[in-house]
Amino acid sequence: MPASEKPLRVLIADDHPLFRLGLRAGLEGEGLQVVAEAQDGLEALTKTLALSPDAVLLDLRMPGMDGLECARRLRAEGYRGLIAFLTTYQEPALVQEALLAGADAYFSKELSAPELKRRLLRVAQGEERLTPPDLPSLTVREKEVLCLLAQGLSAKAIARALALSPDTVKDHLESLYGKLLARNRVEAVERARALGFLREKG
Repeated sequence: MPASEKPLRVLIADDHPLFRLGLRAGLEGEGLQVVAEAQDGLEALTKTLALSPDAVLLDLRMPGMDGLECARRLRAEGYRGLIAFLTTYQEPALVQEALLAGADAYFSKELSAPELKRRLLRVAQGEERLTPPDLPSLTVREKEVLCLLAQGLSAKAIARALALSPDTVKDHLESLYGKLLARNRVEAVERARALGFLREKG
């Protein structure tokens, strides 16, 4: 960037100290100013609101408050800088969640420091933006199972409601969990709601 331009002020949030160290060195070597580091979402939230960096680089998975919740809280608190996820997870459902959480960019950790700087500046200048990914496709039956799951029904109750065998319902649930990248029913319902598969009534 031209010498007359102020360097982009960046905060790095990642729970791996060695990754933060390498990323900081790489970005500073490219002329960016790393104003702070954070090891989890809560620390990132606190430091971002205190320091107002131009951009926040968030890891997706962190202990305690994760990157998605941090992004939501930052936007709710009025932070208007760039929020970019820097992660190894590239699944469409997670990209969509990041978009809904208020992210401006979603980058792979495989990017080199020069490329990351270039992409950040493109986002800052409005030349690059995060777009909705291709969402997972749910079958009609999976959507029916999902709706009942969201109502709090057990697998046995879902089987009775849809006149299916418990094993068939189990198969549908496993398929849903896989497509929604969920480990359990709570995550499945949360992700389905975030992705727009469940619409609130009323």
